[in-house]
Amino acid sequence: MGRNIGAGLVGVLIAMLSVWLVQKIGHAVYPPQADIDLNDFEAVKAYVATLPIGALLFVVASYFIGTTVGTCIACAIGTMLPRIYALLIGCLMLVATTMNVMMIPHPTWFIVAAVAAIVIGAWLGTMCRRVIAGNTA
Repeated sequence: MGRNIGAGLVGVLIAMLSVWLVQKIGHAVYPPQADIDLNDFEAVKAYVATLPIGALLFVVASYFIGTTVGTCIACAIGTMLPRIYALLIGCLMLVATTMNVMMIPHPTWFIVAAVAAIVIGAWLGTMCRRVIAGNTA
């Protein structure tokens, strides 16, 4: 039981770290405005509306990679059914993404892509245990 709880916690932590890392890379490729006040929601909303598609794609990629890697690590460590880890990590990622898009308006295509990235990432992450065990069938 403790191993499975730990696996879920590690998976969530790895997912969050992966999202942070990919978004950090995205900020290196598409640096944010130097004068943006991140505490001013109106300024942030206006800034997000001007972001290039590539910058938003980095965010979608971060959700996909974070969910996939987090779920994969949890499945590799834990002994429960992989779909439990996928549900845990996928649902937490969906909640965080929903809160993000509710606070800061995003284009519709971004919302659809983000949800799809999380769902697909959670599913792909469950394949990890099969690959590690050598059972890819």
